[in-house]
Amino acid sequence: MPRIRIDVEGPVVTVRLDNPPLNAFDSALRAELSACARELADARDVRAVVLHGGERLFAAGADIKALAAMGPEEVRGWNRALQRTFDEVARLPMPVVAALTGYALGGGMELALAADYRVAADNAVLGQPEVQLGIMPGSGGTQRLTRLIGPSRAKNLLMTGRRVAADEALRLGLVDEVVPAGSALDAALSYARRLAEGPAAALEAIKESVDHGADIGLSAGLALERSLFTGVFGTTDATTGIRSFLEHGPGQARFGSAP
Repeated sequence: MPRIRIDVEGPVVTVRLDNPPLNAFDSALRAELSACARELADARDVRAVVLHGGERLFAAGADIKALAAMGPEEVRGWNRALQRTFDEVARLPMPVVAALTGYALGGGMELALAADYRVAADNAVLGQPEVQLGIMPGSGGTQRLTRLIGPSRAKNLLMTGRRVAADEALRLGLVDEVVPAGSALDAALSYARRLAEGPAAALEAIKESVDHGADIGLSAGLALERSLFTGVFGTTDATTGIRSFLEHGPGQARFGSAP
């Protein structure tokens, strides 16, 4: 039985987790998500991706029962594979938007952190509760959360394991937008469609510059930015955008060409 459902709407692809009852990350779901991410990475006609878990919840974390039956080497291999899968999602060249409803806990929150933008329903609950089991996040939680909201706030959430409602998540910078329950997917799709209409090469370069630049020194980051800035000038979208600006002013260009 497939654990991933794919919906295609022009250049926007919605990837829905479908592993009831809790969308727990077992081996099958992880493998399907990994395969999906690899396919999307090579799909030049896809301009934006939306991650969704359904109206009831996003994902409640790992399959704890399966983990409890593993030995140390099995746990190491499973963790390496799940971390790699979330890295594949984070490294997708196009923008990734997470639509969060209900619980986004543990591995579910770590997947949400791999997205570029997070829309939360007002009934969403986020958290990294691993410490309450005597363990810690192992698939990006300590690293991406810290980069997103800073060390002090990240330590508070990681060390207490407390759950955060949507309104607090917005104040912390953990999510970017809060919408009424039942409308998170629509809001995420609206944002994704807007990005999909933009210049693909420039959006890809911005994502690469921000993500990679955060992991290197300022001088190296500026060099990367300079290289990417120069590179986008060779695209059809750049020619279209600059010509449209000169002829009609800002905001008039219509993109859609390949890099």
